[in-house]
Formats: sequence, structure tokens, C-alpha cells
Amino acid sequence: MTRLGLTIPLDGVPLAEQAALLNDVADAGYTDLWTGEATGADAFTPLVAAAVSHPRFRLGTAIVSAYTRSPGLIAMSAAALAEVATSEVLVGIGTSSDVIVERWHGLEFHRPYQRVRDVTTFVRRALSGERVDMESESFTITGFRLARVPARPPKLLIGALRPGMLRLAGAISDGVILNWLSPDDMHTVLPHVLKGNADAEIVARLFVVPGEDVQAVRATAKRMVTAYLNVPVYAEFHRWLGRADQLEPMWQAWSRGDRAAAVEAVPDALVDELFLHGSPADIRAGVKRYVDAGVTTPVLMYVMPPGDDVTRHLAAVGGAVTAP
Repeated sequence: MTRLGLTIPLDGVPLAEQAALLNDVADAGYTDLWTGEATGADAFTPLVAAAVSHPRFRLGTAIVSAYTRSPGLIAMSAAALAEVATSEVLVGIGTSSDVIVERWHGLEFHRPYQRVRDVTTFVRRALSGERVDMESESFTITGFRLARVPARPPKLLIGALRPGMLRLAGAISDGVILNWLSPDDMHTVLPHVLKGNADAEIVARLFVVPGEDVQAVRATAKRMVTAYLNVPVYAEFHRWLGRADQLEPMWQAWSRGDRAAAVEAVPDALVDELFLHGSPADIRAGVKRYVDAGVTTPVLMYVMPPGDDVTRHLAAVGGAVTAP
């Protein structure tokens, strides 16, 4: 396993204290740092801070939304990060979700395929330093040119769930960012990407609940399942993957407003498919299943039971996963 990513910033760790924590992260064998955007830190600030304090890490966004930032702002932010960093930078662009875009940002979640296609095309052109005049289905931009062009433009990846966006990632980007899927699901998902780009980078965010208290692990994971897999875009993803029968009781309870019943309805087997848990050796074996299925960059996202501290698990898990 040549790469291992970590999702930052970690819950409960202030950004100002991130640099000290990253010493241990580097020693534990993590090679990449990846961020996202929801309602916490933005995608770029933690990576800029890491680039200054720990330049050895490869840096990536997974993902920035094609809706909540303008195309020009994505290009400027990507260029600035690439200028600060001495390592490789990868910028993942995706739709985010209808909940985040519409409810939390007050924007229209309209024609997501076209929006991601158009924004990715614009950002690639802008990062090359050319003047961009672009009339697309999503926007019209005239006369945009980056004033600071990075010497090494970031790679562009697309966050994708279902066939259309997966094929788009293979056709116009350097790779794909995957989320909320099992190792077996990779065999359904990857052919759509690799048909367009046999050398595509395959990044997958993997949810890790460290610890061998199975009851605490499953309770934590089930709360996260209900928070995400009731979001329409993720619900449709799992219908496509064939999990409608597994998830229908949870969806029905959630639609009735019965949150406790929704959590209870999440099958234990689903937790074991979508989350890595147990000892560091168990987690290593789980990561290996993803790598064997085609993931080139596994990115761990730690999800902690109440009262546990993520920092006490980072070295043990990272060391186990990256051990020869």
C-alpha cells in the first residue's frame, strides 16, 4: 500500500493545534491529507496550514462544491494552494448534496451533471493560465484569466456516485472521489470510470470507527448512516447499488419523523459493509479489501463514539495499515 490519506481537520482538534498533531500523523505513515466542506472548516484553509507546516504531505479536497463556489473562485483557491504547497495538490470537484446546496446555502441544485462538467472544464482551462471565455449550460464567463498561475497545476478529480457522473470523471478528469460504498460495490462503480481513463486515480473516503466495543461502534455508525443515507442523492446511490430492501425500513421511519426508529432500523450487516472497525489489524484488513478492489488512495475518516479521543488511535491504525 503506497498511499494512505487522512481526513482533516479532526473533530475536537482546533486548526491552530493541527501542526503539532501532524508530526504524529507523518510518523504513522499517512501520506495524504484530504478535506471536505459541509458546515465546519472550508476545504482549503486546513490544507494551506498543513502545506506550510508539513510540506511532505500530498494534499486534496474531497470535495469542493461546484455550486457553493463560483468557477473562478475555485480556480483561484486551487492556484493559491498549489503555490503554497511543494507537494502534489489534487482538487476534487463535485455537486455536494441537494441538502447542503439548497437548504444550507440557499442555492438551486439544478442539472448537477452539467454543472460539474462545466465547472471542471473551466477550472482546468483557468489553471493553465489562458484567458477563459466560456459559454456553457451552467454559466457564461467572459475574459477570466488567473493573475497567479501555479507552476504545477493541481490535478482535477470529480466526486461521483452514479453512472453518469462516474463516466464524466473518467472522461474529463484525472480521477474520481468515492464515498459511502463497500469493497464489493467497487466492482459496480469502477468500470464506469475506467472505461474513459484506465489510469484514473481512485480516491475513496473510508469511515473508521476504531475500537472493539461492537455495541458502541454500531451505535455510532448507525447514527451516521441515518444522517447521510436519507439525503436524496445518497439514497438514490444506494438504490442503484441494490440496497433498497436493506434501507427501506430506515427510510420509512425517517420519513415519519421517528429518528430513533430510523437508527434502530439500520442493519448491523450494513454497518459492517460500510464502516471499518475493530482492532488496528482489523482495520488494516478492511483497507486492504478496498485497495484490492481498485482503490489507489484510501482516505480514512475517523468517526468516534462519544467520549473517545481520535488522537489516541491515529498512530496505531496508521502504523498497522502502512506496515509492510
